[in-house]
Amino acid sequence: MESQVRGGTRWKRFAVVMVPSVAATACIGVALAQGALAASFSVSGQSFKVTAKELNGTGFSQYGAKETGYTLTGEKVNHPVAVSVFDTARIEKMCQSVVTPGIPGIGTVTLKLTAGESTDEKQQVSADNLYIDVADLGANATFEDIDIGVAAGGINRGPGMNKSEVDQQKANPFGFAQQARTAKLTDVKQTAWATTAGTFTLPGLKMKLMLGSGEGKECY
Repeated sequence: MESQVRGGTRWKRFAVVMVPSVAATACIGVALAQGALAASFSVSGQSFKVTAKELNGTGFSQYGAKETGYTLTGEKVNHPVAVSVFDTARIEKMCQSVVTPGIPGIGTVTLKLTAGESTDEKQQVSADNLYIDVADLGANATFEDIDIGVAAGGINRGPGMNKSEVDQQKANPFGFAQQARTAKLTDVKQTAWATTAGTFTLPGLKMKLMLGSGEGKECY
């Protein structure tokens, strides 16, 4: 299965897209504001896949928004997303993959990152003030103390809405949202456009570049 991307990619664009993807994913100790994050950026023309054996989070909330960015050929585009927010998150056996097509002389390349393979909680991926712009999600989920139908601007568990999204009219503070004290997701498979965190720690981080895409190269 290949990520849905369009257009060719030149070497300069390949470097611009791929190298920052590694830095963003392995952003250990990124210094962003506590609480609702002020970070805002245009997303790349590539969505990415993430899998996890188990994710345990506290201070969970979720609301609708749009993410603005570009295709790989430079056209502006808006993506509808469900923003999943966690005050803290611990992830066992995390995988992330992104596909870059059309590299001259090479073809398609898949970047794959893995971390947190251990069953020891201290050696698993951890994050706080975590925001994920999700396009598609499959998992088994258990929530504790869940509220469904909250106005997004009234979320009072965890970091809550990203204020920059409201300021830029990317999210409606009066729109539908849900929140829970804790969230447990197992057998997670998701496609996302962006991830932002206050801190993101990835024990045992491994990165691999492979020619082609699909089963055995992408996370799923």
